[in-house]
Amino acid sequence: MLQDLLDLGRYPIDCPGSPAYDRLIEELRQELEQDGCAVLPGFVHEKGIDLLVEEANAVASKAHRSFSRTNAYFTKDDTRFGIGHPIRRFYERSNAFVPADSFPKSGPLRRIYEFEDFLPFIRDALDEPADRFYRYDDPLADVIVNVVEEGQGFPWHFDTNNYTVTLAIQNGEEGGAFEYVPNLRTAEDENFAQVASVLDGNMTRVHQLKLQPGDLQIFKGRYSLHRVAPVTGQRRRYVGIFSFVEAEGMCGGVERTQQLYGRVLPHHHERAGLRNDQLLD
Repeated sequence: MLQDLLDLGRYPIDCPGSPAYDRLIEELRQELEQDGCAVLPGFVHEKGIDLLVEEANAVASKAHRSFSRTNAYFTKDDTRFGIGHPIRRFYERSNAFVPADSFPKSGPLRRIYEFEDFLPFIRDALDEPADRFYRYDDPLADVIVNVVEEGQGFPWHFDTNNYTVTLAIQNGEEGGAFEYVPNLRTAEDENFAQVASVLDGNMTRVHQLKLQPGDLQIFKGRYSLHRVAPVTGQRRRYVGIFSFVEAEGMCGGVERTQQLYGRVLPHHHERAGLRNDQLLD
């Protein structure tokens, strides 16, 4: 059990089928249906947050720090498209990720991710069938920590995996808001015109969240354009990222994995091209 980490009284994820569990699932499904995002404030209690911050501080030096120019799809420029097309818009990116192989099974972050009731709970919230919901099969990216330091953020982008579950561990002193545009594309339609509109500064459909340490966020990042505003101040922003996907064995692409973690493993080469959709990465 995870009483040393989670507020299981408020969020009884270990009691599926109970009235309290069913009410929680109903509320989360309504939020996800509305805008592809649901938040559970205080999912991790104060003592649990202390353990997670301690772990994050211990491994922060292992983060791969990168400074580059990327588009929303993490792909190369493509001159087949005209100037101003979203694929051809590149932005400064400065961020850091602590890869998944930095977190032992005995550590708090991986204990949450691999808790036997955690995956079924997230799956229920997303109302997904068991044969379309799996942990991300990526040894560098299934459970990671995003480290954001002063002046850093993350420009507009789409996620590779369909579902991302994030846990706010520590906020910077200022900034770091999470902004997103729900359901901007589908598996069949990239919706480039609306993506371009957001990149042009149209904030009409943009939602903004200021998550607090201990808050759990369930987010459909594969289809929702999103970004993190720059952080100010000396305190680093830590966010744990738990990833789930709809296809068993789904893994990050070689090029993007190299960008985000500075290395790839044989597993990534073995999985290259085995995707069940044609969306840009």
